[in-house]
This record gives sequence, C-alpha cells and structure tokens, in this order.
Amino acid sequence: MKTLMLLLTLNIMVIMLMLTLLNILSKKSFYDKEKNSPFECGFDPKSNSRSPFSLQFFLIAIIFLVFDVEIILLMPMVKIIENSSIIQLIMSSNSFLMILILGFLHEWKQGALKWLK
Repeated sequence: MKTLMLLLTLNIMVIMLMLTLLNILSKKSFYDKEKNSPFECGFDPKSNSRSPFSLQFFLIAIIFLVFDVEIILLMPMVKIIENSSIIQLIMSSNSFLMILILGFLHEWKQGALKWLK
C-alpha cells in the first residue's frame, strides 16, 4: 500500500513538472501593442469613459433579455405534461405563447426592432 501511494505521488509530481516545463517552453511572446492591450466590449478602458453609447444596442439587449427570460419560462411546460391533461397543457402553452407573440408585435409596432429609421 505504501509503495502504491509513493508511486502515485511520484507520478503526480512528474506530470506536474512536465506540464510546468511545457507551459514555460511553449509560451509565445507578443510585442504588438494592440494584442497586449485590454479589450472591454469594444471600448478602450484608458480612454474617456464618457464616450457616446448607441441607444439602439441597449434597447436590443433589453428586448433580448426580456424575451429570453420568457422563453426560459416555457421549460417547465415539459414537466406539466406528466401531471395535467392535454387540454390544460394546450391552454396554458397557447396563452403563454400568445403573450410572447403580442409582446413581440408591440415591440415591432413601436419601431424598437428597426435598425435604421
């Protein structure tokens, strides 16, 4: 048992040493200023923080989040199939999808989905 434990410890140490050496030897260094600079969502973090932000991107992101959460709420419908009748399932899923479609049509009618005006 002690021999097995010693071999296991030795193997782990050898593997760690090999991985460390491979990591050191395989590193590529980039001296390009652009590749070494931080990049945060398309903005330079060292520039003026009050740069203009497109409201259209923000609105599309909010609409995406709202509809994404609504679609995730459809997931429990799979579990409802086991415990309810087909009529209840059809009624609940149709009402939920109708709310989703009405929300989409409202956003479309308001012009929030138009990129160019």
